[in-house]
Amino acid sequence: MAISQKSLTAGQSAVGHAGGTGGVLFTDRRDFYIDPQVVKELWTDVTPFTTVISNRETRQTNDPLFKMFEHRNPWVKQYCVVNSDTDNLDSDGTTETSITIDGYTNLSSTPHDDKSYIGLVFDVWTDGYGTYKGQIVCTDTTSNTIIKTKSIKLSTGSDTALADNDILLVVGNAHGEGTYAPEPWYDELKVVWNSTQIFKTPLQVTGTLLQASLRGESSELARLRVQKSQEHKMQKERAFLFGKRFGGTGLGDSQNGTTDDSFADNGLVTVDSGVGAGNLIRTTYGMVSALDDYGTTSGDYQNEFTISSSYSYGDFVDDMEKVFQYIPETGVKRAFCGAGALGYWSKISGSDNMAGNSGWSVNIGDMKRDSLGFNYRVLETPHGMLQLIPTPALRGPYNKYMVVVSEENMFHAQYRNPMYQTNIKTDNAFDGVKDQYFSDEGVGISLIDSHHLFKITA
Repeated sequence: MAISQKSLTAGQSAVGHAGGTGGVLFTDRRDFYIDPQVVKELWTDVTPFTTVISNRETRQTNDPLFKMFEHRNPWVKQYCVVNSDTDNLDSDGTTETSITIDGYTNLSSTPHDDKSYIGLVFDVWTDGYGTYKGQIVCTDTTSNTIIKTKSIKLSTGSDTALADNDILLVVGNAHGEGTYAPEPWYDELKVVWNSTQIFKTPLQVTGTLLQASLRGESSELARLRVQKSQEHKMQKERAFLFGKRFGGTGLGDSQNGTTDDSFADNGLVTVDSGVGAGNLIRTTYGMVSALDDYGTTSGDYQNEFTISSSYSYGDFVDDMEKVFQYIPETGVKRAFCGAGALGYWSKISGSDNMAGNSGWSVNIGDMKRDSLGFNYRVLETPHGMLQLIPTPALRGPYNKYMVVVSEENMFHAQYRNPMYQTNIKTDNAFDGVKDQYFSDEGVGISLIDSHHLFKITA
């Protein structure tokens, strides 16, 4: 027997599913879920920086504070600077010229005490290497600020005046026949440091919710475990990039003027009441913060760069020369990029240059996937290849940052093994489950000159 239209209850129709939003048929009986046990998430791969340093090298530390030795080879570039404009170089090859010097770079600062300058051959250049004046050899010293020299050959062929800040660049050494071995000099290793940091990310469900049968995710505890695991990793990623340590790292030197760091284990303490009152809070110094605070913005050791709207192809070539200057290098370096930085290089690649830098472009490859599980594109430079890695932590004020790292000079420091601590709340027969992700780790950074930070303002 046919059912008349009038006999249908409110919200139903004679054919198909019920219309409207009223009645049990709509609110309880119909199943709107295509795949009720699957939930889509944004940012499944959120921590490429942490992934790289953890896979590159993880070191177990003996203490939450840890130190590292570093050394810069002095032979890369050795020079001192003229500190007077009253001296003249004689062209006769016989007359000794006394030169007042300072600005010792990768040379002994006590040339008279150790006699290590005798026999060194210098090229003489004006400040900034604008004009070549000739070549001289050191024959003696009269104090730690005055050396005696004889001219090998001067560019003008005649006596040449020296000027303040002229550069004496070492090009070798030469000694007389039948002479004794020259006197040696040495430099010392440098010590830098950092700390591990205690990370705790808790999650909790009631006993009732734990037992419930749910759509979306069948277990709320399992869902929270995945979510909080990613939150824990993201907070570590941000700390490894942006964290700062009370007392610094010792990475500063005369190049960047930051030399007042302290290794002392003091400063920040917990609240003055409750469990653990008055205990130390240690933090790790992150890579972006280290480059911001210890980086050098000019000169041969420049490792902090600004890309403005006037940035030219010549600037790009010069900057990349400094990025790839240290030997040995593989020719490929990883560069962690905010979306804005990756977008900048994309805009000036190819013929449809959209960045306003008319007249030049760069070559950038298609998106690929690294074996460690993150995406990247390759930027070709005249001096090497940059693997551009989109990094979700570089957002907001860091959206247009690019961090180029030297993987040989950083590592993942781990004081205690990371763990997932289960059922940590049991007092008074707590009706539920509270778990926690725990880790005590940080990042080791040495030879800050080998890492580079680009800030794009264009």
